[in-house]
Amino acid sequence: MRQNLLVLLSLGALAGSASSQEGADIPAAASDVAADAPSAEPAPAGPDDRPNILLVFADDQRVDTIGAWGNPAIQTPNMDRIAAGGVSFRRSYCMGSSHGAVCAPSRAMLHTGRAYHAINHRTMEGCRTLGELLGESGFQTFGTGKWHNGRDSFTRSFSAGREIMFGGMSDHNKVPVVDMEDDGTFSEGRRAEGHSSDVFSGAAADFIASAPEDSPFFCYVAFTAPHDPRDPPLAWRDRERPALPGNFRAQHDFDNGFLKVRDEKLAAWPRDPEVVRDQLAEYYGLIEHLDDAVGRVLAAVDARGGDRETIIVYAADHGLAVGSHGLLGKQSVYEHSLRAPMMISGPGIPAGRHLTALTYLYDLYPTLLGLAGVGIEEQIHGEDLRPLWDGEVTQVRDSIFLSMGKTQRAVTDGRFKLCVYPKVAHRQLFDLASDPLETMDLATNPAYASHIARLEREMGTWRRLIGDPDPLVVADPTELRMDLSGAKRKPDRWQPKWIREKYFDPPEKEPAEEPAQAKREASKTEKSGV
Repeated sequence: MRQNLLVLLSLGALAGSASSQEGADIPAAASDVAADAPSAEPAPAGPDDRPNILLVFADDQRVDTIGAWGNPAIQTPNMDRIAAGGVSFRRSYCMGSSHGAVCAPSRAMLHTGRAYHAINHRTMEGCRTLGELLGESGFQTFGTGKWHNGRDSFTRSFSAGREIMFGGMSDHNKVPVVDMEDDGTFSEGRRAEGHSSDVFSGAAADFIASAPEDSPFFCYVAFTAPHDPRDPPLAWRDRERPALPGNFRAQHDFDNGFLKVRDEKLAAWPRDPEVVRDQLAEYYGLIEHLDDAVGRVLAAVDARGGDRETIIVYAADHGLAVGSHGLLGKQSVYEHSLRAPMMISGPGIPAGRHLTALTYLYDLYPTLLGLAGVGIEEQIHGEDLRPLWDGEVTQVRDSIFLSMGKTQRAVTDGRFKLCVYPKVAHRQLFDLASDPLETMDLATNPAYASHIARLEREMGTWRRLIGDPDPLVVADPTELRMDLSGAKRKPDRWQPKWIREKYFDPPEKEPAEEPAQAKREASKTEKSGV
């Protein structure tokens, strides 16, 4: 592992975080990259000519669902535009999660630049957020869409917000939202009018169109698409079905600790190839509709005119399986689930570049603050990515560490990848160069023993550095295999009627409509852990 100066994160910054991590006693973490965390600086004297920052964040998007990244089966002209105008980070990862709701830790890492093991991801208490620091340095800060990290952290991060969904997920056509008032409080909850992607893109476009031009803005647009329910508008739902992923399986080969979570119950076991193709078509439809909504936001940026340029970031919190390895969700350490799209364009950023350096989503934190001229003082885990596109370096770290709950750990050097499953005493080794779909397990091949030993040491170094407390060996491993054929499933309350009828057995009693009171809807969504 590439090691710069190793410095412990401030214990004060970590106060209260351990108690929220599923009861784990999480110590202060050390930074493997020793990047200094920024402190806000006042706006420069005279005219502030710093560029605007637009950060667009998708939910559950696989890296192979962008046309410009090599998928001819999906139409994403606006994502393609960002890729053509800037740098694509093709090996970017979400580090993982302490539980199945991966989006909450992922977003907390994005907004703090720190590994989830070292923060209270539910509140980000004790951490200076990206929006907080940009606001203090003179940016107008605005947020819309999904915020899964508590109301107080939103208030710290943004001076304005509209159409905010506090929580993990909702029916795309019944989104519970609030607005942020001028005094920092929030309006009564209501049900948004329209599809989530249209609602959030509309709020962002309105802000961009009306933002004063005498100072730069930071606009954060957090879409809930393509997270399920896989319910795009009809015009986008009626499309050709994609082919199955090359690593499609009817069931996962073994118990990874997350086989029975909500995401995995969206289709029956064993997975029917035709059902998975239907769900892929609906998933692609959500992404193509999302791309259309992104276009609306980009058009608002174009319409502003003037001399101030805009840095545009497109990323997602993590990926999704949708049939790969017999899985549907994101609760695994496979590439399809923890790699995430990440692209950045703007002034001084080369166009049309595709980089394969190993990066994390949380590297955006020091990168954007650096572009905004915000100084560095405290310690974080993220790395400033500007030296990569400037050609000063070819990598910012030698390996990537991934973790999921207490049951999955992985480390990759970019080529070989070791996965460890303590609960079932199982290991996998993949050669990502020859097997990018992770279908050929080399762990029992003696010829690869040296790679396993090397990656074990690398994993140990990572675990010490970030403070990963969970053991890699347990006293009483459980049964490796788990056959879920015919297991009972029930739809969650967010699935619309047509999805319940298509993918689930008829209930004994039709579920009642959700409460009419939008305030109750918002409360339920905000408290959900999905």
